[in-house]
Amino acid sequence: MWLLSPAGIVLAAITVAPILFLIFTSFTDYSQRTLFTGEFAFVGFSQYAALFTNADFWWSLIRTILFTAAMVLGSVLIGTGMSHVLTRLGTVLRYVVTIVLVFAWAMPNVASSLVWNWLFQPGYGVVNWLLTQLQIFGDVTNLAWDNNATLAFLSIWMLVVWQAVPFIALTLYAAETQVPADYAEAARLDGANEWRVYREVTLPHLAPTLLLITILSIIWDYNVFNQIWLVSRGGPDDATSTLGVFTYITAFVGFDIGQGAAISVVTTLILLILTSVYIRNLIRSGEDL
Repeated sequence: MWLLSPAGIVLAAITVAPILFLIFTSFTDYSQRTLFTGEFAFVGFSQYAALFTNADFWWSLIRTILFTAAMVLGSVLIGTGMSHVLTRLGTVLRYVVTIVLVFAWAMPNVASSLVWNWLFQPGYGVVNWLLTQLQIFGDVTNLAWDNNATLAFLSIWMLVVWQAVPFIALTLYAAETQVPADYAEAARLDGANEWRVYREVTLPHLAPTLLLITILSIIWDYNVFNQIWLVSRGGPDDATSTLGVFTYITAFVGFDIGQGAAISVVTTLILLILTSVYIRNLIRSGEDL
């Protein structure tokens, strides 16, 4: 306990204390006035009552759930495919692809979001120029992706999936290399093609890792804020305003800090439920091993 206490004190200072203050703030009318005067009043559960009757909150929650599902599905499917591709590459090419994946994964999401904005910039963006050269959709040089709800979501989706795929691919690749080769060879001798070998032999062995990665991806993607804010700022017309963006706008743009704290508490409770599922499956995986 003495050895653990320094780290425990730091964790309490930077994690537990802010969470307690967040909960406390959600029961007050903290606002811009409070920041200057320090005056506030306790309002009980009024912030939560106002939140649950706010249609914008429910729409933000729905958008968050749908967007999280799309990002998790895309990143897990592409990451799973990439991990299998890695097992088929030669040594040199596999090292090259692995290094590229690590560099993509290591890039800060703020920096990558800013670069993404440049790539999709109307007028001189590389993506618009490339699509125009391919003549698939005509001349889209001046297309503003963030002015269209569907295109804004698509742009953010591609950015988040691009950042998530390296971790998933490398983790699943490590798991796939541990699948006993005898099982796959026996399946081939019985006449199974490569797709059936992958489906009947490889995937069942990857199931525990795949489940944990999926749960982790849900937690991470549910919390996505930087990419959305830096690419579209929740627009157009709040079409890409997820819970994170809605909380930020409420607390730091509208300065309704008490209401923003209430949204954060509700979001934290949802994430705690997801985290409990992750921990439960992690413990089960350990017991199975």
